[in-house]
Amino acid sequence: MASHITNPSSSAELPSRRRALRSLASLVAVGAGGLALAACSRRDSASASAAGGPAVVGKTGDKVAFKYPNNPSFDLIYLADELGYFEGTNTRPEYVGKIAAPQIIPLVGTGEIDFGSRMVPLVISAIASGADLKVVAAGGKTLEEAPHMKYFVRKDSGIRTPKDLEGKTIGFNSFGACAEFVTKKYLREKGVDVNKINFLVIPDEQAEQTLVTGNTDLAIIHAPFSGRADHADQLVRLWSDWDLDGGLGGMAPYSAHGRFIREHPEAVRDVVVALAKAGNWVNANPEEARKLVSKRINMAIENVDRYAYVEDLVVTEPPIQYYIDILQSEGKIAAGKVAIKDVYTNEFNPFAAKPAKT
Repeated sequence: MASHITNPSSSAELPSRRRALRSLASLVAVGAGGLALAACSRRDSASASAAGGPAVVGKTGDKVAFKYPNNPSFDLIYLADELGYFEGTNTRPEYVGKIAAPQIIPLVGTGEIDFGSRMVPLVISAIASGADLKVVAAGGKTLEEAPHMKYFVRKDSGIRTPKDLEGKTIGFNSFGACAEFVTKKYLREKGVDVNKINFLVIPDEQAEQTLVTGNTDLAIIHAPFSGRADHADQLVRLWSDWDLDGGLGGMAPYSAHGRFIREHPEAVRDVVVALAKAGNWVNANPEEARKLVSKRINMAIENVDRYAYVEDLVVTEPPIQYYIDILQSEGKIAAGKVAIKDVYTNEFNPFAAKPAKT
C-alpha cells in the first residue's frame, strides 16, 4: 500500500508520537461504533493538482486528494491526519501551502481549494454572490472556558468600556467574519457609534505584538494565539465572544466546493467522518490536542488556547440564522437572498440521524 502524506512541520519523532496518539485515540468514544479505525498505511505525498482541477487521479479506487491550506492553526484536518483518521479510506489531504484567512472561502468558492474552515457569515456572503460551496460539517464552538475569540487592550490604555472605543483602532483578522459582525452588533447594543472606530486587518499571529506596540488600541484574537496574549504582561482581556453573544456566533464550520461535493460524495463523507472523530477526540483530550498544536505552530504549550468542537460536527441552524439576520441588518445581503438550507447540509455526516432543526 501507499504511505502517508507527511506534514511539512513534522519531525523525526513523529512515528513514535503518532503511535502513542493512536493508542490514546482508540480509547476515546467518537460516536457510532461502526466508525472504528481500519488498518491501512498512508501515502507518501500527493502531486499538486492544477488550480480548480479534478481532485481524483486515475481510475475508481485510486486516492482522492482534496486540496487544503497548510496554515499554522488549530485545525481538525491536521489533527485528523495526525491521528490516522483518514486511514482505511481512499481520501487524503493535499496541503497546498499557507493561505491568508480572508482568501480561504473565496478560494473554496472557485474550487481552487476543495475544503476550507472559516466563519458562517463569509460562507453566506459567498453564496449570496453566486459562489458554489456549502457547509458540510460544523466546527469549533464557543464555551465560556474555551471562547472562539478574545478582546485585549493595553493595561495603560484607559479602555475599559465599549464607549471608550470610539475614536480608537480595533485590529481583527478579516472583514466579513465573526470578529467584525459580532463586535459591531455588541457595540451598537451598548450605544457605541461604530462609524467612529477604525477597523484594521491584522493576522491573529501578529495581533498581540501590534497591540503592544500601539498600532492598534484593541485586538480581537482567535485561539490558539489568544492564549499568548492572555500571558502578556502589558495586556488585559476585556471580553470574549461568550460575553458578547453567549457563543451563538462561534461556530466555525467546514465548507466544500460544490463541484467536489457532486463529483466525490464518498470523499466528502470520509472528510466529514474524520473531522467528527477528530473534534470528539479534542473535546475528550484537550490537553493532548494543545500539545499537538503547540508543536505544529511552534508555540509554548502554556500559550496555546484550547478549542472546543460541536459534538459529532452536526450542523445546527441557529448559528446560521444568527448570521443571516446580521448580514441583512448590516445591508450586506437582501432579505430572502439566502435561505438556511442554501448554506449547509448534514447529508455526509453519519452522526446526523435527522435534519438539524432550529
